[in-house]
Amino acid sequence: MDRNESIFLAGHRGLVGSAILRRLKSDGFGRVLTRSHAELDLTNKAVVADFFAREKPAIVIAAAARVGGIKANNEQPVEFLLGNLEIQNNLIRAAHEQGARKLLFLGSSCIYPKFAPQPIPESALLGGPLEPTNEAYALAKIAGIKLCQAYAREYGANFISAMPTNLYGPNDNFDLATSHVLPALLRKAHEAKNSGARELVVWGSGTPRREFLHVDDLADACLFLLQNYDNPEIINVGAGEDISIRELAELICEIVGFDGALGWDASQPDGTPRKLLDSAKIHSLGWKPKISLRDGIARTYEWFQRETLSGGS
Repeated sequence: MDRNESIFLAGHRGLVGSAILRRLKSDGFGRVLTRSHAELDLTNKAVVADFFAREKPAIVIAAAARVGGIKANNEQPVEFLLGNLEIQNNLIRAAHEQGARKLLFLGSSCIYPKFAPQPIPESALLGGPLEPTNEAYALAKIAGIKLCQAYAREYGANFISAMPTNLYGPNDNFDLATSHVLPALLRKAHEAKNSGARELVVWGSGTPRREFLHVDDLADACLFLLQNYDNPEIINVGAGEDISIRELAELICEIVGFDGALGWDASQPDGTPRKLLDSAKIHSLGWKPKISLRDGIARTYEWFQRETLSGGS
C-alpha cells in the first residue's frame, strides 16, 4: 500500500474503526478520510454516492455497522438487518462506481451456522441454520460478503472480506443493555467490586465457549490483508483458541479485583454453544495475533477506568 493513497475508513469511531485509524496513523498513512454520522449518513444512497464522487478514495475499509450483543440483536432485528444492508450496499456500490482500487469488508463470525464444525472453517458459510438471536445481523453480513464476491466475479473488483472473531478493546461498548459479553462482564465486575457486592450474576450457564481477539490485533490483520490478500473468498481472523464464559468471568474478576462469588442466570440465553474460528488460512499467510487475552483484558480495563468512567458513563 502506498502511504500517500487516499483511504476512506467508514466507521472510524467504533471499536474496529478506531483501532484501524490508530494503526494507519502510526504507520504513516497521511490521507485517511473519516466522516462522522452527522457529516455522512451511510444509510443515504445519494449522500454516499456524492461523497465518493468528490473524494474518489483508492482504498475503502468498510468497518461501519450497527452492532450489539444478544439482547439488542434479539429485540431489534429490523434495525440490525435493514440498517446494515443500507450501509454496506451504499459503500460497496459507490466504491465500484468511483473506481476504488481495493475494498475490505469486515464481516463477523456470527455469519456461520449455529452448529458449525469446530473450529469453524470458511467453507462452513451457509452450511446450516444461523443462531436465532443474531440472525438479522448475520444475514446482513452474509449479503455484504456475497455483494463483494459478485462485484469481483462480474467486474473484477478487488473487494475482499474478513471475518473477525469476537473482538474487544479500547472504544468498546460498555452499556449493559447493548454490549457484548466481555465488556459487559468487565463493567459488571467493576461495579460489583465498587459496591461491595458478594455475588456477580452472569447471563446463561457459563458453559458456551468463545474466542476473543484484541481489536489492535484485528487492525494489524486488516493492514496485512490489504497488503497481502486479493482473493474474494472470505478469510477468518481469530486468535486460534477459545475459553468458556465461566473461565472468562473468573479471569475478568481476577483482573478487576472482585473476589465475590459468581452466580448464573440460566433463564437467559447462552447463544451458540461454541464459536472458534479456523484461522489457518491467514496464519499460513504469515499473520498471527500478538496480544494475549489476559494482557488484552488488563489493557481494556485500564482504558475503561481512564476514558469511560472519567467521561461520566
